[in-house]
This record gives sequence, structure tokens and C-alpha cells, in this order.
Amino acid sequence: MTTAGLTEQFVLGNYGRFPISFARGKGGYLWDEEGNRYLDFVTGIAVCALGHCPEVMSKALREQGEKLIHVSNLYQIREQAELAEFVVETMLKRPGKVFFCNSGAEANDGLIKLARKRAYDKYGAGAGKNIIITCKQSFHGRTLGGIAATAQEKVKIGFDPLLPGFLHVPFNDIETLREAVTDQTAAVLFEPLQGEGGINPATPEFMAAAAEFCRAHDALLMFDEVQCGSGRTGDWCGWRTLLNGTGIEVEPDAVSWAKGFGGGFPIGSFWASDECAGALGPGTHGSTFGGTPLGSVVALSVLKEIEENGVLENVKRQEKRIKEAVAEWGHPLIESLRGSGLMLGFVLNVGTLQEQEAFRASGKTPSLYVVSEAMKKGMLTVPAGETVVRWLPRLDVPDKEVDEALSLFKNVLDSLL
Repeated sequence: MTTAGLTEQFVLGNYGRFPISFARGKGGYLWDEEGNRYLDFVTGIAVCALGHCPEVMSKALREQGEKLIHVSNLYQIREQAELAEFVVETMLKRPGKVFFCNSGAEANDGLIKLARKRAYDKYGAGAGKNIIITCKQSFHGRTLGGIAATAQEKVKIGFDPLLPGFLHVPFNDIETLREAVTDQTAAVLFEPLQGEGGINPATPEFMAAAAEFCRAHDALLMFDEVQCGSGRTGDWCGWRTLLNGTGIEVEPDAVSWAKGFGGGFPIGSFWASDECAGALGPGTHGSTFGGTPLGSVVALSVLKEIEENGVLENVKRQEKRIKEAVAEWGHPLIESLRGSGLMLGFVLNVGTLQEQEAFRASGKTPSLYVVSEAMKKGMLTVPAGETVVRWLPRLDVPDKEVDEALSLFKNVLDSLL
């Protein structure tokens, strides 16, 4: 039976899947079951930070897999502690503690619990200090906690009653946020650079205002860096990229990561400052598979490779090359290119695309239409909302692959006119 047949018969149909099955990958490329090669600028949606099957990960998997794969978190796990040390000392460069889990949704659920437990411990149940404020166009995962936090109605439909205690405000709207934050606010949570919502960066002023309002009402400022963190923007922390050169300094109380944090191995995490980390003491939170010896060693191998071999510098250099090339195109189908590092969003000119009969007949959103056409040409990209096409290549992507992507994508756009 074909892969498509097996999938249809035995796998839950909760994903809208493209009609393609991959058999192997190496570096920046994937090959399907028919042997066709694709340039991968999706990387598992910002997951495969070093591309497919990098030797540093394969080596870590082999060596640790023969030594120790899993023990319970009831015991001390040195590999986990060393990974936490890297997060604190190298990524954050601030004192705090780290929790490990399996995914970004779990990490964000942990942030929600952290904020509410900290408020409960400090003010008591009667204070009602349990509101989490998030931003419209956000995405924080698909658990019940994640969809309650996510300010997109499409992810909530059919799952009532939702977890209560969430308030959604417009992204980058300082005055609305000012009115929303009160003494009942436990935390403000947002992505410094929104991914699924369309590659929308938080303004430095909005981040600074959020920090100010949180301090005034003793609420936590929490950043969801599941997609934009772990080096994706050219810095370990995406919010620092956005603040660079502005003279504005903002430091959150807690941060979540996943996706590229493990380079393709399933692991998520969050960091909490010393002020609030104590809220989650023994018995308050846990994860059976969080921070296993195997997962910790593999994730640390990826992060060390990024730190020690010029990968962050490469991210910034390739961002500059891509933006300069696209600016030279002046393409009628591209309204703008936004984002930071190698988390870039091509904003499509919908009006120009709607003039094309083939697009109108497709029944697809603009971004899905362009992504599908690029796939036919051997390039993998991914939508970010209905009008933005995302590029998320591996962080160590070489010039050759970037040049190939620019050529392929421009040819796709030209063919649609």
C-alpha cells in the first residue's frame, strides 16, 4: 500500500497534508519516495536548525543511545543539568532555572501555570490575579491551554468550554495593552516575532511598554520564542535582535523554546527568572519525557554547534543577502519582505495575484497557492496566514542554497504573472 493509502487508513486526519512523502534528507534537501529532490526552506517549520541529518546530531544520537536513553525525573540527570546550564549561561545570560518538556505547546502551558501559581502564592486565591494577556494573530500551541491563549478564533472552534482567564489585545497596540493590564493580570505573553500570524515583529516600544505595565501591576512578562528563538533571528533570543540598536532594553521574566531548540529531536523548554522560578516546586509540574539523557545530549550538541561554528553570524549574513536580492527584484507579486534573520515573510500582492485566472480557479489562499506552485518547481516553503509565504531555511544554510532559493522562487513568481 502507498504511503498516502496507509496514512488515510490508519492516521488521524487532523492535518491537511500535501500529496508528497519524503524518504530521506541531507543538509538543506529532501528526496521524496520517487527520488525527486526538493530544496527545503521549511525545515519542519523552523525545527531542523542544522538541516537534515547533520553529523553532530547523528553522532550524539549514536553515542548517547548506547549509553543511557531515559531515566525518570525522580533522579538527578547530569545531561539535563548541562543543557540547562547552557540555556542560562549562554542563551539568556541571566540567572534563572529551566524546565524541559517535549514541545512548544507544553512549554507555553508551563508558562501559564508558572504565572498563575506565582500569583496564587504571592496574593492568595481571593485576589483573582489569574488573567493572562496575549496578542491577536498569536499562536501558542494546540493544547487546551494553547488554544485558549492563542488569539485566533479558528483554532478555538468546537472546543468549548475553553480554559478561562485569557484576554486578547491587538499586537503592538500600546494604549489598549495599558488599559488591559490591571491588578488581576498574572502575566502578559506574546511572541516577539509572530510566526503563524504572518511574520509580524513586536515594536521595541510595545515590548518596553509591556515590561513597564507588568512591573506596575506585579505581573510577569513572558515571551514565546518557540519559533523565533534558538538562533533563528541571528541571536539566541529573538527579542534582543528586535531591540538591537534601539537603545531600549527589555528583559522578560520567562521564555519558552522548542522547534529549533533540538534541531529536529522533540524537546521543549522554558526558562524562569529566579524571582518566579520557585512557584513551580515539587509536585506542581512535570513531564515524563522532558529532559531525558538522550534528548538533552542531542539538543546540547545542536546548540553548541550553533554557538561555536559561526552559525549565528551566518544567519545575519544570509538575511542581508536575501533582503538585498529581493529588493532588487522589485517584483509585482511581492508587496514587502519582513522578518528577522532566517525567519522571513514574503507579503504577497493579493491584488496582482487576483488578476490571474489560474489563481482564481484554484480556490486556494494566496499564500497556499504560491507555496503549492513552488513545490512543483522543487522548493519547499510554508504559508504564514493567508497572504504571507515564509522562508525558514536551516541556520547554517550556505550561499549556494540561498542563491538556488532566490532563483527558484523568482522563477515561480514570474510564472504566475
